[in-house]
Amino acid sequence: MLEIEQKFEVTSFQELEKKLALRNVQLAKEEYEVDHYLNAPDRDFAKTGEAFRIRRIGDSNFLTYKGPKLDSKVKMREEIEVPIPAGEFGFQDHLKVFLALGYKFVARVSKRRRTYSLNVEGFDIAFSLDEVETLGLHVEVEIVAEEQDSARAIAVVQKLSEELGLKQVQPKSYLRLVLEKMNG
Repeated sequence: MLEIEQKFEVTSFQELEKKLALRNVQLAKEEYEVDHYLNAPDRDFAKTGEAFRIRRIGDSNFLTYKGPKLDSKVKMREEIEVPIPAGEFGFQDHLKVFLALGYKFVARVSKRRRTYSLNVEGFDIAFSLDEVETLGLHVEVEIVAEEQDSARAIAVVQKLSEELGLKQVQPKSYLRLVLEKMNG
């Protein structure tokens, strides 16, 4: 499956929430996510365009691999996410295994995320309002689709973003933005 998304910097969520309400779109979930990014011992993910993280959402934990970016109009890449045992011990035990294997801790990205679910032209869209620690407010419009549906999914993401007045595209990942901020 491919993750197809566009991210935007915004100064407020107020107008977007009004536009979503006019479409009768309801909040699907609100959660606090903490991502711990790791770099492999055999290659530099910053150079290959890949990402690997352990994500905590409440008591739930997930390992996520993101492949290199495949498209320049929107961010599109393979994404593999698998649940791992819940709780602090599940998180810490998996982190210890990867560190023992030579993976290096890169950065932590924390955000409060409010996600709205929409269905547009047959695609389930996750429309997320993110308050990212140290980075401010962002909006992500995301579809997970099969490769054969990617061109149509890209068009839907772009069309919905335009309809909702999202203009300031942020092509960089939260990880890249956090690293840039850390390095001045």
